[in-house]
Amino acid sequence: MQQFYHHLAYDPGRLLSAVVVMAAVAPVLLLFTFAEFSFGYFLGFYFSSMVVGYLWLSFFSNLQYDRQLAGLSAAVSLIGFLLPALFVSAPFRQMRAMSLRVFDRLLIGIFLVCLVMVAIGAGYNFRFVSPGDASNLRGNSLPTLLVYFNGVATSSLLPFLFACFVARHHSWRAGAALVLLFLYYPVSTSKVALFAPAWLVLMLVFSRSFGARIAVVLSLLLPALAGVILFFLYRNGVLPSQVVLPYFLNVNLRVVAIPSIALDIYNAFFSSHPLTYFCQIRVLKSAMDCPYQDQLSIVMANNYPFGGNLNASLFATEGIASLGPWLAPISVLAGGLIIALANRLSACLPPWFVLVSGAILVQVMLNIPLSTALLSHGAGFLFFLWYITPRSMFEPGASSTCALR
Repeated sequence: MQQFYHHLAYDPGRLLSAVVVMAAVAPVLLLFTFAEFSFGYFLGFYFSSMVVGYLWLSFFSNLQYDRQLAGLSAAVSLIGFLLPALFVSAPFRQMRAMSLRVFDRLLIGIFLVCLVMVAIGAGYNFRFVSPGDASNLRGNSLPTLLVYFNGVATSSLLPFLFACFVARHHSWRAGAALVLLFLYYPVSTSKVALFAPAWLVLMLVFSRSFGARIAVVLSLLLPALAGVILFFLYRNGVLPSQVVLPYFLNVNLRVVAIPSIALDIYNAFFSSHPLTYFCQIRVLKSAMDCPYQDQLSIVMANNYPFGGNLNASLFATEGIASLGPWLAPISVLAGGLIIALANRLSACLPPWFVLVSGAILVQVMLNIPLSTALLSHGAGFLFFLWYITPRSMFEPGASSTCALR
């Protein structure tokens, strides 16, 4: 595990400063107590964890850059993202509500397309490998179109289908959606597809048991707490490493710590290298000069011994890499406005439905740029599906009542 934190070292002399910064940032988190649940609430809570984690870890990093400026930029960016993402959620009136019969046919159509695509993908690649080997084999033999569709299906389409079938009380169809989602793992060797079915079920249980807002908190804190407990037992000789380390590596490090560490590394790299000015976005790269021909994740891997490509979130890519620490908050604010649009498109849908159907996308967006999430992982398509979902599927008459309030 050393490769993940080679540049971090605990220094007791910096502890007080780190605690003071945590105390200064803590009031920002009070915004969640005033906001109603929305997709922006869900994503904002995870982004808040990422930024708070970065502010803490930056005190123990040996990378050379202006950490005070970077920390201030990250805090201002977080506020700029949260204000629209938490508090802009007024519903758009549906131009024409789709009938339940037509919507059911749409769901079956999406399911069949996902089934056909995974069958085609299996003709190129179908093998079960351990999660530790999955990253090295991902997409090695798949055509580009299939690679993109796999991301859309696993991040957006199949979670949406699962939530819809649950809402329609179609238990067998909901189970079939989970099975189909799992089958994308041996095709794409993506750990997202491997863990997604269990994660969707867990999020459904959390939301139904505790409500959407508490479910968001528990979905991040409980898995992380479990990893801390397991690691404590491992350090005290109670459990062997082969039991503890795979969980700790995949949950506490990759899900919780790595997005924060990525901010540290991106800040360090772009403090001494040219900014991208968004040229990392593929559609822009062909129309403008770009100092980097490879993807930023590969650029980071070539410059830091991280043990693999280092993708990063909106805050690091469209923020730090594109505009630098001074202007990054503007770019992140724009991202918050896009998420606010998603809130408006999903308004009037039950909170549990938005939570479950967006559960995989939120995890993905911790580790990829917003532009990539919108296109390559189907976020834009999911937002549109939320908009056209008949509100009468949940409560007859709810659609018109919500749109008028």
